[in-house]
Amino acid sequence: MAKQLVIVESPAKAKTINRYLGSDYEVKATLGHIRDLPKSKLGVDVDKDFEPEYGVLPSRKKVVDELIEAAGRCDRVLLAADPDREGEAICWHLYMVLKDKNPQIYRMLLHEITPSALNAGLEKLQELDQGMINAQQTRRILDRLVGYGISPLLWKKIGRGLSAGRVQSIALRLICEREKEIKAFVPEEYWTIMAHLEAQNPPEFKAQLAKIEEAKAKIGEEVQATAIVDELRELPFRLKDVQIKQKQRHPGPPYITSTLQQESFRLLRFSVKKTMLVAQRLYEGLEIGDRGLVGLITYMRTDSVRIADEALRKSREFIAANFTSEYLPPQPRAYKNKKKAQDAHEAIRPTSFDLPPEKVASFLDKDTLRLYTLVWNRFLASQMNPARIEETEFDIRAGKYQFRTKGEVIQFEGFLALYPQQQKDDKALPKAQPGEDLKMRELEPKQNFTQPPSRYTEGSLVKELEARGIGRPSTYAPIISTLLDRDYVAREKGRFNPLELGMFVSDYLIEKFSDLMQFEFTAQLEEKLDLVSEGKEDGLAYLRSYYALLEKDLKQAEQDEGFKGTGIPSEEECPECGRNLVIKQGRYGRFKACSGYPDCTFKQSMGKKEAKVLEEACPECSSPLVLRHGRYGPFTACSNYPKCTYIKTEKKDTGIACPECEGGTLIRRKTRKGKIFYGCSAYPKCKFATWDEPVERPCPECARTFLLRKSPKQGTPYLYCSDKDCPYREEAEPESNTASE
Repeated sequence: MAKQLVIVESPAKAKTINRYLGSDYEVKATLGHIRDLPKSKLGVDVDKDFEPEYGVLPSRKKVVDELIEAAGRCDRVLLAADPDREGEAICWHLYMVLKDKNPQIYRMLLHEITPSALNAGLEKLQELDQGMINAQQTRRILDRLVGYGISPLLWKKIGRGLSAGRVQSIALRLICEREKEIKAFVPEEYWTIMAHLEAQNPPEFKAQLAKIEEAKAKIGEEVQATAIVDELRELPFRLKDVQIKQKQRHPGPPYITSTLQQESFRLLRFSVKKTMLVAQRLYEGLEIGDRGLVGLITYMRTDSVRIADEALRKSREFIAANFTSEYLPPQPRAYKNKKKAQDAHEAIRPTSFDLPPEKVASFLDKDTLRLYTLVWNRFLASQMNPARIEETEFDIRAGKYQFRTKGEVIQFEGFLALYPQQQKDDKALPKAQPGEDLKMRELEPKQNFTQPPSRYTEGSLVKELEARGIGRPSTYAPIISTLLDRDYVAREKGRFNPLELGMFVSDYLIEKFSDLMQFEFTAQLEEKLDLVSEGKEDGLAYLRSYYALLEKDLKQAEQDEGFKGTGIPSEEECPECGRNLVIKQGRYGRFKACSGYPDCTFKQSMGKKEAKVLEEACPECSSPLVLRHGRYGPFTACSNYPKCTYIKTEKKDTGIACPECEGGTLIRRKTRKGKIFYGCSAYPKCKFATWDEPVERPCPECARTFLLRKSPKQGTPYLYCSDKDCPYREEAEPESNTASE
């Protein structure tokens, strides 16, 4: 067979595929998108039906040149980027730059990276999906119109460094509206009364007051609760009724992108971004001993719970071999997709059922193993029998008062054997008969207050966005990062707290762009894009209608005076004169100043924090050390400054061997200006130093230390080998052009 060129996005994926295909194929990586709209201007000609102006990314010029050369020496070009809209767009851009050199270009779809999937992809080569390309291009142009239309307006009217996005601003609105609900919430007092009871048989149990004279118990104050407790102390408690029910608890479907993100946050405390990065590695391939590079899971960007017949068969074989027959249902379990699911890919599942987590544990780092275990257990559990549970409910009477309690005992664990995260603790009630007298051991009145809704976590925000049909799970990670980077929100104890700037920007956008900021309007766009993908909707027609609304709102907003001169209003009072503070943008960032300027000149950097006195003593003058916050971040210095100028040099041993001398370890250090670098602990004998972060994972080619380069000048962050003679490198983060959402 003649040489054929296969093109994918990442070097890791390329290496895995190359191992399976062999010498008849040349596999190369694009390192993400190769072309995009220009950064310096809009790049969309609205007068020519929104014609986009695409150009090769500067960081990809060398890659593109290499691909053009390779396409010229091969008989066919197979485009094997990820099987979704972004992947289809990458393939289209590749087609546009390679077609003149080699017109024999075909699309190759890979839903998992395994030998069987590669063979299937090679047997079913196809043309590019123009519907998906149109949908992605429509979304890209929409995001550019919104970002390059509204963001400059925010800079002009409010302050520098602000941004807006089609989905980003809606996510911000959700967070801000939740905060308003919390602030407007008025807690109400209520009391509960718990009785500690004992039947003839153990164990002792608790029951809560449910009704008073057949009406729901409502106790609003302590006086009422105390009176009821005093009355109950004099009354006999009797078990009036016992209800025993047999229930089943069914497993959930296998993961899709959004549920993986939610469960990974809930159970592993992984951020959305981290979940997608780790899942990407599992999909693209990891070194598994003698088996070499293996793609361990199917494609992780999917909204379908569909499962391939072969995977169903192998999963049932695994369950039959490792559990008793009672765990395996007579027929495979089937799950229904949501109405809006695209169903382009399978659910997220393991690719090899002979590689359970315990077999690959020694080859994976801790976090990768934890996520793989989660995917493995969830998928296998989804094909197991339900758990059988016996539920017992007691109806207890004491005069006019009715108490209730429920207990559950798992009689057969079923799928909970693999996925106990859904399991509730057993709460066993004693064997008792109706009419039995009960001993009251204690009465426990408790004061409670109604609680406001909780702030969003990453998991609950993803759940809310998905429930409203806003955005796509693959875009949620860059959206969350943008909200944090813009100082619109802060993460406090794992929850999003909108800052004053974020609240103000959200209110401003709702006021000036009321149509575009509606939840329903944004959700409808996703439906439109799905229809464009299917060829049932004209993307150009939707661009025209959307831009007409955007242009109208922009013209009206331009007429307002704005807040750039006066500053963003703040609820905080000036500590010197009592007038309200305002947020302004200065040369060195945002700061708060008195609205009474120039009469009052108070101002404070928004990043400034009070110095914290530490228990540690200065090694030079014995004065206490303090933690201060300077222009380059936090640092520890002597409290006796300027008499004593001691500054503590922070060193953090990474535990990673120095790649040059292999005797020392790499220490995290800071320059005088606060810039972080890594140097050998054996300095000055070994003078190795690098700005790039060392990674606790050996290079798959030569086993030397990996370094992470993430300078914006280098484009997409990537891992590379510390050995200068080793050319291996791989993408550290899947590149996305969806951050503007």
